[in-house]
Amino acid sequence: MIAQLRGILSHTADTHAIIDVQGVGYLVNISSRTQGQLAAQDGAVTVLTEMIVREDSMTLYGFHDASERDAFRLLITVQGVGAKAAMAILSVLSPADLSSAIMAGDKAMVARADGVGPKIAQRVVNELAEKIGRFPSLGDGLTINISGVTGGEDLPGASAMGDALSALINLGYGRSEAHAALLRVQQAGDADDLSGLIAAALREIGG
Repeated sequence: MIAQLRGILSHTADTHAIIDVQGVGYLVNISSRTQGQLAAQDGAVTVLTEMIVREDSMTLYGFHDASERDAFRLLITVQGVGAKAAMAILSVLSPADLSSAIMAGDKAMVARADGVGPKIAQRVVNELAEKIGRFPSLGDGLTINISGVTGGEDLPGASAMGDALSALINLGYGRSEAHAALLRVQQAGDADDLSGLIAAALREIGG
């Protein structure tokens, strides 16, 4: 399994790059966001990789950092989302933006990706809402915009917030209600760990 490549960028395009590692050229499928980051670098470049092995092929996918790789791993767990669709999503959404879309239930953001229709976008949002907290790296730089519920304020921190949101939903509260309560807790600074967030949010919901 190839987990990382470091070498000279010999060719780049919107969907792939060729990285020369000691005379061997590796074709790596990348998002357009990663393409832009690689093209801006001088000298040797480093990409994290994920290898997808099938009966008739072995394909490398490359990522600028761990958050993009983790987002890819998360996306391909969704029914109907293959590696190509996952890379299309990551071409239009940064990992933090993807986290924001998932936690806000915003399928329209996901559907901006080429080849991703509203049904698949809805599935991404629904299936990943409870998983997003398991990938702390996706929270780097996260801001959550809950338009129409809270006036669009920003809410930082994906890991504890994602777990708290999942817990509240599992307790039977609606997504919008749980989002709004967690935002009020965060703004008030009433708690900063998981148990505290849940307890404070329950107090908010209970009035």
